Amino acid sequence: MAFQARLSVKLAAVCVAVGAAFASYAARAADPVSINIVDVAGNLQLTQKGFEAFKTKYPALVSNITFTNAPAPQLPGKIKAMQAAGRSDIDLVVTGTDALAAGIQQGLWEKLLPDQSKAFPGVLDKYAPGPRKMQDIAQGYGLEVTYMPAGPLLEYNPAKVTDTDVPKTPDQLLAWCKAHPNKLIYARPANSGPGRTFLMGLPYVLGDKDPTDPINGWDKTWAFLKQLNDCIPYYPGGTSAVMKELGEGTRDMTVTVTGWDINPRALGIVPAEFKVAAFDNMTWVNDAHYMVIPKGVPKEKLDVLYKLMNFMLEPAQQALTYDDGYFYPGPAVKDVPLSMAPAKSQEVIQKFGRPEYAKLLADRPHVLPLNAQAMVAAFQKWDREIGAQKTK
Repeated sequence: MAFQARLSVKLAAVCVAVGAAFASYAARAADPVSINIVDVAGNLQLTQKGFEAFKTKYPALVSNITFTNAPAPQLPGKIKAMQAAGRSDIDLVVTGTDALAAGIQQGLWEKLLPDQSKAFPGVLDKYAPGPRKMQDIAQGYGLEVTYMPAGPLLEYNPAKVTDTDVPKTPDQLLAWCKAHPNKLIYARPANSGPGRTFLMGLPYVLGDKDPTDPINGWDKTWAFLKQLNDCIPYYPGGTSAVMKELGEGTRDMTVTVTGWDINPRALGIVPAEFKVAAFDNMTWVNDAHYMVIPKGVPKEKLDVLYKLMNFMLEPAQQALTYDDGYFYPGPAVKDVPLSMAPAKSQEVIQKFGRPEYAKLLADRPHVLPLNAQAMVAAFQKWDREIGAQKTK
């Protein structure tokens, strides 16, 4: 009997200890979480205020949000190393199609749709028609948060490039570049929206066999880029460096997209009077930014992240993405007109936007960028055959 009594006491003590541990775990799980967001697309310029608004609105869910910027080409390797080590230092990534594609190919991202569709009720119905097509690029591994019908466009200094000299075809661009060596520049496509839009838009302008197949269908594009390479001094690692050189007068022309035209002029990096032009038979290659979650993020954070992602697709947060024209127009969801944007955004778009964009957007066809596998293959081939000796 004494033995049974002692056993009962011990069992009771174990039960109390287990109960206390469980209660402690439950309390911890319910505590606000800290979220680390990494941006590899310059997207925080459009979305950081929205993320911060979520923290303000839901202090019981989020204790802190840290924001970090990183180059898109370096991120997949970093995440892969963390996952191999069983760590989850990054909770959410905002990315363009570059790191999105690389992460899909390497199996780095959590599958959101249809796997977690209950957490995102009706999400696909929220998108406007163009962005809805761009959402398919994510293959269910991310949610589109901003949208831009991008380009490719040419931007130039009108004091150095006369109206009669503005290239209307790739052949004319090549001729201008050869006549003005070192005055044309563009950034490495794997880390530049304008760079990759130029890369993906050329097959349509040049009439290549298959614009969706960079390995077997881009003979004219690769031949053109190799010729163009001879009169380009080097390829910066990102678009910001390109715009700095253009604005300072070191270069006279570059490739661009709507947002990278408007925003640097609004910020004074590029003079307001600089102009843009489109190839005569251009096709718009649209662009978007996405929210993705690396595999390995703990369950208690996932629930908060799902709520945060839904929050970022609400009209109030989407209206903030007009920003200063960086990713023009910005919103990915339906029914978010410029009139909903902050007054400063409205002023910037009215002052630095281009009246000709409306006609170009209406008159010229629009296509999706390459899928993940094809985009990675295009980047690798460009790095290997075009930029290998000149990328800095």
